[in-house]
Amino acid sequence: MPDPLTTPAAELPVRRLGPDDLERCLALNEDRAWGREDRKWLFLLENAEAYGIDDPSGGLAGTVTLTRYGTTAAGIGMMLVATRYGGRGLGRRLMTHVLDAAGDATVFLWATEFGRPLYEKLGFETLCVAEARVGRLRVEGDPVRSRPADPAADLDALLALDGEVFGADRSGLLRRLFGFAEQVRVVEDDSGLIGYAGMWRNHSTLVIGPVVADNEDVARALIIDLARTADGPVRVEVDRTRPGLLDWLGERGLPQAFWTSFMVHGGRPLPGDRSRLFAPLMTAMG
Repeated sequence: MPDPLTTPAAELPVRRLGPDDLERCLALNEDRAWGREDRKWLFLLENAEAYGIDDPSGGLAGTVTLTRYGTTAAGIGMMLVATRYGGRGLGRRLMTHVLDAAGDATVFLWATEFGRPLYEKLGFETLCVAEARVGRLRVEGDPVRSRPADPAADLDALLALDGEVFGADRSGLLRRLFGFAEQVRVVEDDSGLIGYAGMWRNHSTLVIGPVVADNEDVARALIIDLARTADGPVRVEVDRTRPGLLDWLGERGLPQAFWTSFMVHGGRPLPGDRSRLFAPLMTAMG
């Protein structure tokens, strides 16, 4: 097995990862102080394309994931390099591999301040900055305006709305959302379904996402109704082009925990109508 300490990064083999690699991925997460994130990683290994460079010691020297939405769009996530291999070009090796794999799709990602310089060198441009808000959301007598989604009765309408917003085929992912999320809720009016959102558990935190809605009022209703049953802190990621929603989250008890840059490769326009996307499922997937 090539040693990343002595082998040029461009010559290191990149292999496809699967569920059997879960413990190796979790160990790499812990090496980078990201926490284990068991359910998140397993969902990615089962529903995205995960790639890695092996560490001769038996673990992983680096990882990256690629989530395809048909042939139109693709999200990159979980770009991690083990501490001992930092600065040796493994990140660039993994990124060029998945960019080649993505083909002609519009590729996007959320970057930390540490990863952004590499992505800029590879041709990514920042479109906006997203804030991760974490805390106990206060629900102060707000009426319930959404209902639980029915996987059978609501799926077609949910997929139609999501397709308009993303401009890409996310049907495979959304069908699996019902088994992954603790809740999926929808809002309707006389015209039909005008919003949906999910909430899934990442250890002690409940992540609210995706949130897709016709307007901010509907997005707030979905966030409130999902948070009603939360038994701990909730997290929602909203970009800074929505100051009203961010202010509202702060007033309701969710301060900023950290921020990331939303970046698109090659300055290409994103498909769909992103004005109705208020929060992603997870930043590793979109």
